Amino acid sequence: MNKQSKWPYEDIVNLPHHVSPTRPQMSRSDRAAQFSSFAALTGHDAAVRETARRTASRIDTAEDKRQELDLKQQLLMQVLPSQPEVTVTYFVPDTRKAGGAYVSVSGRLKRIDSRRRILLLDNSTEIPADDVLELESPIFTSLFRT
Repeated sequence: MNKQSKWPYEDIVNLPHHVSPTRPQMSRSDRAAQFSSFAALTGHDAAVRETARRTASRIDTAEDKRQELDLKQQLLMQVLPSQPEVTVTYFVPDTRKAGGAYVSVSGRLKRIDSRRRILLLDNSTEIPADDVLELESPIFTSLFRT
């Protein structure tokens, strides 16, 4: 530091920026990329996205709705050899957080496993009977108004 100067580095502050005559100047994106591996919050963006992802709560089925579903399953069991076309809306629990999603799937009903309480469709979809919210089929049109 110069004794006459009252500011440190006053002698170099106003010098022009050094540019190497032998090496090419690095682009801004390349300069930024060399520091990206030092991100302080690695995985933070993924954690924020996961927290923001919405899930649905399981709907508690009323007793009268449960009885209607049981009756529909009994009717389906009677016509099971014809493999009736069905659309099933059921709850699928989320694997990462509380809640889940309601999914509707259509297909031909291949089997109802009353011991395991599973509906099996022709496309190998297994649906837990306790997770079923709605059962729809053309065979119900004369019996139920859906």
